[in-house]
Amino acid sequence: MSIDIHAGHAVVTGGGTGIGLAIARALAARGHAVTVMGRSEDALAAAAASIPGGGHVICDVTSDASVAAAVVSAEADRGSIRVLVNNAGAVATAPFEKTSLEAWSAAIEVNLLGAVRMTRAALPSLKAHPWARIVNIASTAGLKPYVSPYVATKHALVGLTRALALELATTGVTVNAVCPGYTRTAIIELAIETIARRTGRDAATAQAVFTSANPQGRLVTPEEVATAVTWLASLEAGAVNGVTLSVSGGETP
Repeated sequence: MSIDIHAGHAVVTGGGTGIGLAIARALAARGHAVTVMGRSEDALAAAAASIPGGGHVICDVTSDASVAAAVVSAEADRGSIRVLVNNAGAVATAPFEKTSLEAWSAAIEVNLLGAVRMTRAALPSLKAHPWARIVNIASTAGLKPYVSPYVATKHALVGLTRALALELATTGVTVNAVCPGYTRTAIIELAIETIARRTGRDAATAQAVFTSANPQGRLVTPEEVATAVTWLASLEAGAVNGVTLSVSGGETP
């Protein structure tokens, strides 16, 4: 991956593990000064140590005060934010009728309002650059059972992406979303292990619960998601705005 001569300060929320960490590493490889944000000090410190010149800031995206303080701290350390990747997310599984309003509120706070808070805090800096990028990590989640709060909030994030892209179209800030399919992360690996243990299936059969959604018959890799993000974050993708890019092997268009 070549160095982007236009690289700047990139912030990745939920950047301590999984897809977020892969995105942070890919952006750093392109020459960006990367700050990973999240709630786990240990995970963030380990992530930052694995990224050349990487930095980390504790941030709870459900808290206005935490987000504001994190942005101030990150910019004091690495300069004005040019790329914001809203990757922080949470999912809990339960049938709709057994999902409490508290669970709905928790999903909204992280998956939707977390991106709103981060964008609001970073936007003055983003708009101060000749060009800047916001990339929201949504999902291919659609008509799937047991995850209605996740599905609803990720669809809302796509709607936010499209609306904000139009609102900011003349500012030089583009807003796009990447929708990964089932991706090989620790969360999916644990889910496969849990299915195998509870059903008595072997690991390959348990994994098929997830790979069957992908026409390629496999899990997406975090690095494949990261590649899509780094392109959308580049100067060359300046005419790409309000787009939802599916990284799913053809699960969705």
